[in-house]
Amino acid sequence: MSINSRQETDTPIGFTEVKRQTSDPRLRWSWVEPSIWTENMLTALENGVKGGKWFSIIDKVYSLKTLKLAWAKVKANKGAAGVDGVSIERFTTNEDKYLQELSNELKEGSYSPQPVKKVYIPKGKGKTRPLGIPTIKDRVAQQAAKLVLEPILENEFLSTSYGFRPNKGAKDALREVDKLLKVGDTWVVDVDITEFFDTIPHEKLMDKLRNYVADRKYLQLVEKWLNQKIMEEGKAWNPIKGSPQGAVLSPLLANLYLHDLDVLMKNKGFRMIRYADDFVILTDNETDARRALEIIQKWTMENDLTTHPEKTHVGNCLIEGQGFDFLGYRFECRKKWVRRKSISNFRDKVRQMTKRTCGKSIEKVIEKLNPTLRGWYNYFKHVDKWDMNTFDAFVRRRLRAILRKFNKRPGFGRSSRDHKEWPNSFFANLSLFSMHKTRGLEIACQSRCGNS
Repeated sequence: MSINSRQETDTPIGFTEVKRQTSDPRLRWSWVEPSIWTENMLTALENGVKGGKWFSIIDKVYSLKTLKLAWAKVKANKGAAGVDGVSIERFTTNEDKYLQELSNELKEGSYSPQPVKKVYIPKGKGKTRPLGIPTIKDRVAQQAAKLVLEPILENEFLSTSYGFRPNKGAKDALREVDKLLKVGDTWVVDVDITEFFDTIPHEKLMDKLRNYVADRKYLQLVEKWLNQKIMEEGKAWNPIKGSPQGAVLSPLLANLYLHDLDVLMKNKGFRMIRYADDFVILTDNETDARRALEIIQKWTMENDLTTHPEKTHVGNCLIEGQGFDFLGYRFECRKKWVRRKSISNFRDKVRQMTKRTCGKSIEKVIEKLNPTLRGWYNYFKHVDKWDMNTFDAFVRRRLRAILRKFNKRPGFGRSSRDHKEWPNSFFANLSLFSMHKTRGLEIACQSRCGNS
């Protein structure tokens, strides 16, 4: 997942985990689909099934009721068409027919996924990252499989894993980092796994899945997706490892693969905070930090993964230059701020939305821009270093450049004349979201509440 998508998702604040031992499983599993995970199944999940493995779950996947739930989620997520050219809109026109066909194929075992379309999306500074786009039909099938599998794995995952999990997110991980730094755990092990999603070994991943699932048909289905052909520039090829980013099931399988590392680090006495393949370990001394890195490097080697030699490091984040980046933030010298890459991504996104040749009214541009500004603010509003007015000023300058273009006066919106003609109040009257003003109001409110 890219940092942009993390920034724009306002993840829950103050989430408190429910203890596993609870008289009502529904309290803990309120997020599951009740038509799939019945009361009896949840009770079995809580108490443990025979042999610790689930033997018959494929019928839940091909159930038409499950596929309809899966299709609703795929439809809501939108997304592009795959190699077959079938878009969300086209699938919608014949959804009952398509879902019945898919149900029959999954039940009979004749289902065969089509190649994943591989595209490259901008990553910043001219770099790109690969993204796999399965067909709509394959996304529905994977979503159905995920609805069935996720509770089984969630019953095992540790609380130190935050990425792509129900009721958990990036803000929760950042809050934990803040807490550990404040109690003096300032030595950091900052780990980067090289091309993690592209290098997950298939057989070792399947071995991990077999620890929890013994349904042969379900396992065969997952293997089909792992071995699914990749279509790139008109040529198709079979991957020998990896799980494509963009596939519905990939994040869950990625968490499964790294779960053993979570357990290992916990058993060794370390607090690891992980968001998918992005993770840090915080300790109060250099010796423990270096020992933690040795353990991680040994585990990754044994599991056919590689830590990036330049991006992985040990440092004391109280010292300038030895801090670390995590989920869009930079932590260093007892402060946190927006890392430069995130600022660059923000500016690039605003530039895309405020092109002088967009042909839209300024009101329409602002209407489209506001959700992005709110999402970015909600994610980064607790920074220590940057004044939010810096980002507001950049947005207003881009809008002034559009207004100059409307008046046939090309320019960048930086002149004093532009500021006089279109002052900050002009944009406020058009309901442009202001990070600086919003932050000021929130601080004032907190101050009043604290004094009351």
